[in-house]
Amino acid sequence: MQNFRKSEMADKLVFATRLEDILGGVTLASADLTDGYLVPAGTVIGKDNNGLYHVLKTAKLHTAATNSATDYLVLKGHGFKVGDFIAAQTGAKAYAITAINTSNDSYDTLSVGTTLGVAIAQYGGVFQAAAEASSNTSAFRITPLAVTGRAVKIQSGGSTVVDAYLRATLIEANAPVATAQIKAALPHILWA
Repeated sequence: MQNFRKSEMADKLVFATRLEDILGGVTLASADLTDGYLVPAGTVIGKDNNGLYHVLKTAKLHTAATNSATDYLVLKGHGFKVGDFIAAQTGAKAYAITAINTSNDSYDTLSVGTTLGVAIAQYGGVFQAAAEASSNTSAFRITPLAVTGRAVKIQSGGSTVVDAYLRATLIEANAPVATAQIKAALPHILWA
């Protein structure tokens, strides 16, 4: 018997080391993401009470944002949808995305009704928050637990299974953006 893996996409070299995986891989919730969305290798995931894994959506800023911004220019490939809550830090503010402008070839513009109240540096990140937080109470939508081991395309209505790692070293320049709080929540994952 031979096993084959067919891939139509070239994976970037994201991992420097892979030390401990989740045996058998994990099933990703497809309802959170759009059909055909490419979940990159090194994406942070967490598990719900039913044992299903969810992507913690993040976006890397194309252009720095001030602490009064309501439009956030982010690199393409983020996976956010209108209605998702975003935050720049845990224990800060989080608001729903009211519009996403995809007309620029280099970046998308995520718009929120009220500023997140935090300055974000170019190539810094925002993440998906659990709910709106008009005071300083924002939290991750899903508690970070592991990272995906390879790129995988979401198929709505089906099961998307991917390998996942609890302990690894990622090449930060090639991995999806991770804020300081995401890194702190995953002490066995290193970004080098």
